[in-house]
Amino acid sequence: MAKLIYGMITSLDGYAIAAEGDLGFGAEDEEVHTYIGDAFRHVGTYLYGRRMYETMVFWETAHEDPDAPPHIVQYARDWQAAAKVVFSTTLDSVSSARTRIERTFDPDAVRALKESSDHDLTIDGPTLAAQAIAAGLVDEFHLFTTTTAVGGGTPFFPDGVRLDLALVEHRAFDSGLVHTRYRTR
Repeated sequence: MAKLIYGMITSLDGYAIAAEGDLGFGAEDEEVHTYIGDAFRHVGTYLYGRRMYETMVFWETAHEDPDAPPHIVQYARDWQAAAKVVFSTTLDSVSSARTRIERTFDPDAVRALKESSDHDLTIDGPTLAAQAIAAGLVDEFHLFTTTTAVGGGTPFFPDGVRLDLALVEHRAFDSGLVHTRYRTR
């Protein structure tokens, strides 16, 4: 059975989306980007909400930039190889291969997808992930924490859900970003 992984870049104060501006320094570093690519290369399916899909669809053509460095080209190729499911009531069509739209998030369907998959899945975006967390579907959490406190926004973890997690791995990067990986107990 595959794992469902939730991982995002977060601010120092725990936000996955800043109320204003970006999440701060550290994530744009080549070392960090290569590490993230290596950590998620095994993923077979990405589960996205509309906004996250619209951000990530950049990777469908990123490899075509003649000035793209090798780590960007590799990440684009890995992203293109995976299946994508976009949960949206407003998106009419997708602009990437291996992508389908689902109109509602059905925890039982996601559970069945986990059970039938040979490769792990990720759920990306704090709003969609909140539904999976509340349903007890997320097996692993990856926080890539920047050095900036943004003071507000959408939190990485949803309100009203208690999680007792076990630290599996941690790493600090020269840019100041820190990766922590937790699994459910």
